[in-house]
Amino acid sequence: MTKNKICQNIFNIQRQFFESKKTINPKERIKSLKKLKSVISNNEKKIIIALEMDLGKSYAESYMSEIAIIYNELNYFIRNTKKWTKRKRVSSSLLNFFSSDFILPTPYGVTLNISPWNYPFQLSISPIIGAVSAGNTVVLKPSEHSPNTSKILEKIINESFERGHVDVINGGPAIGKYLLNLKWDYIFFTGSTEIGRVVALKAAKTLTPVTLELGGKNPCIIDKNVSIEIASKRIVFGKFLNCGQTCIAPNFLAIHENIKELFINSLVKNIKSIYGNNPKNSPFYSNIISEHHVDRLSKLLNNSKIIHGGKFEKSTKYFEPTIVEVSSIQDKILDDEIFGPILPIMTYGSDDELDSILQRSKNPLAFYVFTNNKKFGKKLINNYSFGGGAINDTIGQIVNKNLPFGGIGNSGMGKYHGHETFKTFSHFKPYIIKSNFFDLKFKYKLSENSIIFKLTKKLIKYISI
Repeated sequence: MTKNKICQNIFNIQRQFFESKKTINPKERIKSLKKLKSVISNNEKKIIIALEMDLGKSYAESYMSEIAIIYNELNYFIRNTKKWTKRKRVSSSLLNFFSSDFILPTPYGVTLNISPWNYPFQLSISPIIGAVSAGNTVVLKPSEHSPNTSKILEKIINESFERGHVDVINGGPAIGKYLLNLKWDYIFFTGSTEIGRVVALKAAKTLTPVTLELGGKNPCIIDKNVSIEIASKRIVFGKFLNCGQTCIAPNFLAIHENIKELFINSLVKNIKSIYGNNPKNSPFYSNIISEHHVDRLSKLLNNSKIIHGGKFEKSTKYFEPTIVEVSSIQDKILDDEIFGPILPIMTYGSDDELDSILQRSKNPLAFYVFTNNKKFGKKLINNYSFGGGAINDTIGQIVNKNLPFGGIGNSGMGKYHGHETFKTFSHFKPYIIKSNFFDLKFKYKLSENSIIFKLTKKLIKYISI
């Protein structure tokens, strides 16, 4: 059987599974999530090994940035799914006199989840948790660039779910293209903006709702009034975690000219403090995903003013934490999201200069401000559009399950994490139950002289009915 036929067969089985109503009972959804948690626990070591093989991640980094986040989500969904699935009664309207009005969360149906390679375990499982909690079936297409993690994902999914409920289809771009040609009820995509546009076009042809979790040229603004040591340490952590291959990592720094040298010195000091004089030997520093991406990153350094780092080794997929100085936001290195351990820095001297920088980086996925001036930080947060952000921190905005995560414009559409994931994969179906006990006969003959028309016209200007 060809791979395309296998894809079509799995899709058909999922459609049959959903139509059998096996996913409707909230107790069965919770049971499935508990089984998934148990299987993940039994395979922790294999997940850690796979992440080390694919991305060179340490045990601690893999556990904290991939596995622990999933346990936290699973615990939250297991505890709340029953409550979330209940219909909610809302107040009725005088226009629907003697009715009971409700909103009922219902699943979309057969869903597709296309996940990336940078956090290949976490970003594959997290949407599945929400989709299953909401009563959907899921086909997961993991990235072909993290093959070891994709393999363990397939094992975990097969052990956790009945066939037709959640399935994994491994393969390259051709498989992804074939899957996008099928008629899904919902598509969830995490990846680059370039591929996100392709997914959106395919979804539009079949009017399929879609969530796009993309990236962006995330700015990080350093005010002159700032705690230099703390700020530089937090930036080094957020930028070079996972070797810079994080969609919400700072893409560039805009530093006030008054503290430029002090801040650069502090950045270099903290890079050495965290990763040592030779990061290649550090147990806390990851690898680039592939030799191709080492090539891509190395070309960005052509004609760049390197302040620190710059060493790379294609055969071991090593790329040193690197700081480069650019003269403006229009520098070629900033044309696209860097997605690696290269941190460009530039300076600004006035609010107008800073505004011109930020206007060239519209709708980023993340937005960071380091300042001790609350008024300055609040002004920037209020005045610029972005997916999510932080004042005096990096990447911390994603760890709170009560905060939605998602982009805007070029950085994506839709949101998830915590209850937002359940809502993303649910259609909230409104309906009313009208009483037969009392019937206003005059409402059936509407005219400008009718009582109901005159009453509505009088009330509607002043109160909500």
